[in-house]
Amino acid sequence: MFRAKAQDGIVWITGASAGIGRAVALHLAGLGYHVAVTARRAADLEALALEAPDRIFAFPGDITDRAAMARIVAAIEATHGPIALALLNAGVYHTEERKGFDVDVVWRTIETNLGGAIYGLGPLLEAMLPRGRGQIALVGSLAGYRGIPGSLAYGASKSALIYVAEALKLTYQQAGLTIQIVNPGFVRTAMTGANDYDMPLMMEVDQAARCICDGLARGGFEITFPKRLAWAVKVASLLPHALFFPVMAWATRRAR
Repeated sequence: MFRAKAQDGIVWITGASAGIGRAVALHLAGLGYHVAVTARRAADLEALALEAPDRIFAFPGDITDRAAMARIVAAIEATHGPIALALLNAGVYHTEERKGFDVDVVWRTIETNLGGAIYGLGPLLEAMLPRGRGQIALVGSLAGYRGIPGSLAYGASKSALIYVAEALKLTYQQAGLTIQIVNPGFVRTAMTGANDYDMPLMMEVDQAARCICDGLARGGFEITFPKRLAWAVKVASLLPHALFFPVMAWATRRAR
């Protein structure tokens, strides 16, 4: 299994202007990696790059713009060399979906969380496959394991990313590519700060970044944390529907 080292090429992180993406970029830069960061907020990316000016480089863009993602991958490789590791992290959660089903909210969520990752994967695979090596990690969520009330769009998009990662691994593992999925629990970011319900075993963003970077270096398919919550969700995901629905209903009522 290929595990990218600093000398193998540059790292590309999407959704890097804040939260987990930003923390991972800083952590990897501290380990000696060169990191290209992408998000829509150019000013925030430039501020991040100033924290490690010789290690972090801003490439602003909208992940839902297919042509822009292709241009960014080409620009990164033309300027800094091959992308050895990519963390497709950008994602959104619209709190409006807790009010009920809304087609626009569902589609906006899927367009960003799933579509943005797909638009990044296209040019990455085109670049990595001829080289016969590369490492790509998609950021899913423990919410993608089974249905959760108030999380239809977010959970569905993350569930789809888990499936995409599994299919990519089976398709390309013999071609020298390492495919991973990152399934976090609750991490203290601006996204979770908008939630008004109990979030068990909340992790600080720097701790989450260390877990991700350790998992990227270690290899293996799934990087998940915190372990206590992950195992609880995994067990719940194995329950038959007759048990799963009352257990999840009880758990989510308790969290409110």
